[in-house]
Amino acid sequence: MKISEITKLGLWPESKKTTTQKGISELEELGYNLFYIGKNADLYTCPGDEPKVLLVRSDRCSVFDIPLNLLIDGKGVSQTAISNNGAAFAKEAGIRTAILSETVDQSLAIAPRCQLMELCKPLEAELDGEVVQFELIFRNYLTGSLFDACQNGNDPYGLNLASNLPQWFKFETPIFTPTTKGIKDEPLNSAKVRETFPEIVTSLEKLFKDFTKFAQDRGIIVVDTKFEIFVNSKGEWVLGDEVLTPESSRFISKEDFDAANYISMDKQILRDFGKADNWKEKAKSLKSGEKLDVNVPQEIKDKILSGYTTILNRLSK
Repeated sequence: MKISEITKLGLWPESKKTTTQKGISELEELGYNLFYIGKNADLYTCPGDEPKVLLVRSDRCSVFDIPLNLLIDGKGVSQTAISNNGAAFAKEAGIRTAILSETVDQSLAIAPRCQLMELCKPLEAELDGEVVQFELIFRNYLTGSLFDACQNGNDPYGLNLASNLPQWFKFETPIFTPTTKGIKDEPLNSAKVRETFPEIVTSLEKLFKDFTKFAQDRGIIVVDTKFEIFVNSKGEWVLGDEVLTPESSRFISKEDFDAANYISMDKQILRDFGKADNWKEKAKSLKSGEKLDVNVPQEIKDKILSGYTTILNRLSK
């Protein structure tokens, strides 16, 4: 299906920029046409008339929404495999995802980085007089921005958390901290979103609890996770392409967690390096389409790939 037809169906926003660049030759020759270049993955239209796209994960990297002139060899393959595992876990729990069971020709060199996706629209609803899209976040531990908010006496989600809770406090049951999805993610009242989508929130809460136990039994602590919800052509809600992955969740190896070494097995080490090197400030001068030139030690790149590999190996058991 051509991008013009996809746009007419309302499955791709007219305001979102597309590309006329040619994609990977072995895909283009089979009728898959590149139409969008993301920070870390690309999208191709598919031959035929079905409303689906091909997602191809790259080895590119970004942090703080800043595209970097940085490749980590093997990252795209590992991320694709982890994403497929997360989607399979959700499907076994009876939850639909946009990732199709159909695959591209597995003899293609690019196949390990490819996922065929059902075209869907982001879930939207009106809250407090404004139509918003959502990120549904569940947390097992108090850390990050929520810990900072509690310390400052703020209650962004209406959860009435005590201000004296220590960092890395483990909640007896996961807490639900939804936000808007947009240029800036804004906290939403937890109870209001739960009342708006009771079946979705209850289903995802159970999925998160079940996955937390599954992962811990395999040596991984799940700190939190973010679910993005879409609506397919049948009007059914589905999860997106990042389901229980290190791109949407914080995973820490159990051995590190038990030693109070709270370094997540994803790009956290790269984010920390970027903070120290003031990447946010440096990126302010970037023009549209430009990448920030960075010099990242090989040791950091190796640790990031090792984290993805460890997650894949442990969660595949």
